[in-house]
Amino acid sequence: MTLIKTSLLTAISTVIKLIAGFVSVKIVAAYIGPSGLALVGQMQSFIAMISSIASAGVGSGVVKYTSEYKDNNEAKRKFWGNSVKISLLFILPLLITIMIFSQTISEKLLGTSEYSSVFVILALTLIFFSFNILLTSILNGQGEIKKLTIVNIISSILTLGLTIYLVVSFNLYGALVAGIISQSLIFFVTLFFVIKSSWFKISMFVSDMDKETVKKLSHYSLMALVSAVSLPLTHIYLRNYIGENIGWDEAGYWQAIWKISETYLMLVTTTLSVYYLPKLSSIKDIVELKKEIFYVYKMVMPVVILMAILIFLFKELIVHILFSEAFLPMLNLFLFQLMGDVVKIASWILGFVLVAKSMTKLFVFSEIFFKLTFVAISILLMQIYGLVGITMAFLVNYILYFTFLYFSLRGYINAK
Repeated sequence: MTLIKTSLLTAISTVIKLIAGFVSVKIVAAYIGPSGLALVGQMQSFIAMISSIASAGVGSGVVKYTSEYKDNNEAKRKFWGNSVKISLLFILPLLITIMIFSQTISEKLLGTSEYSSVFVILALTLIFFSFNILLTSILNGQGEIKKLTIVNIISSILTLGLTIYLVVSFNLYGALVAGIISQSLIFFVTLFFVIKSSWFKISMFVSDMDKETVKKLSHYSLMALVSAVSLPLTHIYLRNYIGENIGWDEAGYWQAIWKISETYLMLVTTTLSVYYLPKLSSIKDIVELKKEIFYVYKMVMPVVILMAILIFLFKELIVHILFSEAFLPMLNLFLFQLMGDVVKIASWILGFVLVAKSMTKLFVFSEIFFKLTFVAISILLMQIYGLVGITMAFLVNYILYFTFLYFSLRGYINAK
């Protein structure tokens, strides 16, 4: 499937997800305000981190090897079966730990033990998070983009409906549990479509532990886990820093601008995950790899730049529509955040090469190092410029990251 065809299909689900995401943010912002939105951001970061750990980070590896061995059922059975077993090994200790320390986690993350039951619910539903990641990764690797699109559309509508009901009914508590309950239900939606696939058999998910298979998956698991843990931890730390040193409303403004970036870039990042990663994984020739990278730059970057410009021009209208007048102080965050978004996507196009070609050491180093530099630069610039300093740090850090990737991969890409 070509980049254009994949983009058209993912655009359908992404537009619906964009609308659903913006409506959800509007509801949350209207009912619980900037400081409440900051706490929801803390919870979302924690859920993202824990769900990735629960799945053992096998998603990217499953996409790669399912795509690579698409016509080899025995090889796929080994990867799928071992992925299930690895995930189960991670889920049980996580479940027990979160259950035991639910009050402590609630206090550290949300500032009160009042929401400890939220973490109990999360612990009990981890298996659904984990297996949904596995099944959607298989659909991706199998090239069943249409089914993946339908799953994503239903998921967006289901999540929106639940979020509206829970936030309106239970305010902040409802906003905190909405993501957990919706993601758990989405597993059953995904399962329905997977079962209807011609390749689906229960036996494909049952396999003895295979040392070589586990070793191959572990490269991707390590990369995925480092990324899945480092980013949410960075955000949790920085939100706490902003909340304690500048104000929790300001933490909400940063959460709001980050949500805008995350949502409008979804079309690009989804396309890269669905098309670009499997494509890079299947390419063996360096010359072809280089052509594919330049092709993606040519197709993607003009779109990203155009979207960033339009959002900047209509930023005040966007804040009024998506949030409320209480969020108008975030207007000065747009310039550097949007510039950073452009450099971020330019960096990710190179960064996907590290994942596709199993450059584990380089990937792990860069993820950890540049998350630490982001924290350090953010604190430094916020001390000088206030809240806008964190968006300036976002731009500076991604310029450094892009430069690092360019020089790190230059020799590999220009090998021929």
